[in-house]
Parts: sequence; C-alpha cells; structure tokens
Amino acid sequence: MVWVVHVEAKERFNLLLTFSTGERKLVDVERYLRGPIFQPVREDSGYFNRVKVDDELGTIVWPNGADIDPDVLYGSHVPAWMEAELVLAA
Repeated sequence: MVWVVHVEAKERFNLLLTFSTGERKLVDVERYLRGPIFQPVREDSGYFNRVKVDDELGTIVWPNGADIDPDVLYGSHVPAWMEAELVLAA
C-alpha cells in the first residue's frame, strides 16, 4: 500500500503529492470532490488550501474530515462510486 507523506496545494484543484515510494505527482483532484462533504473544498479555494496529511490515515484530509484514498491519488485504484458508474454505463 502507498501512503501520502506530503501535500502542497497548487492552483485550481491541483495537489503536489509526495508518496511513501518517494515519487512526487501533481494530481488534479477535482473529479474526486463529490458529495456534500467536499462542498466547502470545491467552493472555497481557501478551504481547499487547508489540505494536510493525516499521518494516521496516510492520506490527505481537510478540516471537516473529507479525505481521498491514497491508492486513488496514486492512480492504482478508482473510487468505489466511480466503479459503480462504469458498471451502470456498460
């Protein structure tokens, strides 16, 4: 499993992430910001910039508890809601 060890907010939904593998990736997280918990993250750039790494979870979080799976951020998985949409579309 891969963990996020550092995050730096960039412009418009982009995060520069450092993973436990040592790799750094610029990730556009806009498509993952779904549902009411992500509303303040989507609507307020200041709130988006309050992202931090939760060492216990090994991923990024915002003050309201919103988080994104580190495997999704790394690119090795898709969110469960996205898988369901792909199945419905097939």
